[in-house]
Amino acid sequence: MAGNIARRPNGAWRARYRDARGNEHAQHFDRKVDAQRWLSSVEIAQARGEWLDPSLAQVRIGTWAQNWLDGQVQLKASTRARYELAVRRQVLPSWAGVPLAEVTYADVGSWVQQLTASGLAPATVRYAHRVLALILEDAVRDGRLPRNPAHGVRLPRVVSREKTFLSHQQVADLAAAAGSYGTMVNVLAYTGLRWGEAAGLRAGRVDLTRRRLAIVEAASEVRGEIIFGTPKTHQRRSVPFPRFLTEPLAALVAGEDPNDMVFTSPDGHVLRNTNFRRRVFDPAARQAGLPGLTPHELRHTAASLAVAAGANIKAVQQMLGHASAAMTLDVYAGLFADDLDAVAERLDQAVMRRPAANADYLRTDGPETPARPPSRVREGGRDLR
Repeated sequence: MAGNIARRPNGAWRARYRDARGNEHAQHFDRKVDAQRWLSSVEIAQARGEWLDPSLAQVRIGTWAQNWLDGQVQLKASTRARYELAVRRQVLPSWAGVPLAEVTYADVGSWVQQLTASGLAPATVRYAHRVLALILEDAVRDGRLPRNPAHGVRLPRVVSREKTFLSHQQVADLAAAAGSYGTMVNVLAYTGLRWGEAAGLRAGRVDLTRRRLAIVEAASEVRGEIIFGTPKTHQRRSVPFPRFLTEPLAALVAGEDPNDMVFTSPDGHVLRNTNFRRRVFDPAARQAGLPGLTPHELRHTAASLAVAAGANIKAVQQMLGHASAAMTLDVYAGLFADDLDAVAERLDQAVMRRPAANADYLRTDGPETPARPPSRVREGGRDLR
């Protein structure tokens, strides 16, 4: 890098240099020492391989956000739609005309505070911040920013809604109230399928002999259109169903083409969550004494009933299609507390079944431990007791 400092006719000091492409960069300072410091900092950054072309960071966030969205070819249609909604509603109104170079940590923090003060739910604010952080991270990777100014910003805390776990009787009451959709209620409550996985289940993927559902596809509604794609986290799996569901499922798939949907709307189309809730599920929940219940809470119920039946964490993970057992524990850690109590009880029983000679010291209600004989004291080689 060839750099120089010169005084301008107006008395300001101009520091300038050319980058590897031959492009000139210059800044003006009131003091020569400041110009020297700036030029030295550029030389050090170039020597370390940390130098960035400042002109690249002049792209406005509105433009860069669209470039980022266009490059997200790996996203499922539903995820992309959520990203686009967050960009349009929360990101662009505040950031569209701001150059990348001018985004600061403090500015992002103020934006988060403004979103929170506007009444948005904490989860919505956190999602909007995540999208902005992804946009800026893409600029870092492209060599336009040295670091991501959205990292480390304090975010509002999300208070998780208390999960509802139904009993077997409550599931039966809900299924009865759902009428012809009772089988679907039972499938959701005893297999843990996500709504989109149940709505996208085809007749050819119901194995009545092995009592398995092949979950390889999910239906989602994007801008009013039904889109079929892979399940969440792209985890294909085989989910077992209880024997009592064999006959109801057999009745639903009898005579159907393998590509036909198992659960459909009254007119034979793919079930839409909003329509199903309004017409069937919400009235059934109120009739069963469960107002406010959502179809997703039947997934929680499936996890709860499986754990109560003795399923371990790995089995529950595979049933629900979580990416890892750690994720299952994060969501359902409370369900396994009783398991730990049972483990402690079984350990205690195992110890108490040991031979009495080895277990006396553990008993609190057994015979008293014999007193130890007095210790010997020796004096002058003699035994004094």
